[in-house]
Amino acid sequence: MEKPGDDLSGMGAADAKEYIFHYITTLKLTEKRQVELVREREKWLSRVNLSRSRGMEDMARAAQGEADAIQTELSAVETEIANLKAQIRRMRDQVAGLAARERSIDPDLLEQEMLIALGGTPGEDVQPDLERQFQAAEADAALEALKARMKGEGRP
Repeated sequence: MEKPGDDLSGMGAADAKEYIFHYITTLKLTEKRQVELVREREKWLSRVNLSRSRGMEDMARAAQGEADAIQTELSAVETEIANLKAQIRRMRDQVAGLAARERSIDPDLLEQEMLIALGGTPGEDVQPDLERQFQAAEADAALEALKARMKGEGRP
């Protein structure tokens, strides 16, 4: 199921890749935070063990409270990591389609572009363009005939 942030349909392939890159950056930072929280939790759990080994139950309870708070935050971070990975995977799957859509050729658009290149306007029938080409050829032929007659008349 795509979430609004996962839908890349309005983007080009290059923009989509950049967008995904930002998600990957967020993922890496979140994974770094996860590592820090694991270390912090381990530190507090070792303090729990140290306190209990020395018979300091009040300190052990306080250290356990810190470890539990860190575990809660760690669980939230792990959920965020799983969500980011799923979003990145869904977005990466869309990039191939975006790239293919950019490479596809629209035959109607191609026809219109060719018509414009030939001096026509979109929506104009091709036949009048053909008529213009024949008129131009006929005019060229008439001009050549006139030049030949004038050349012939210019001789003594």
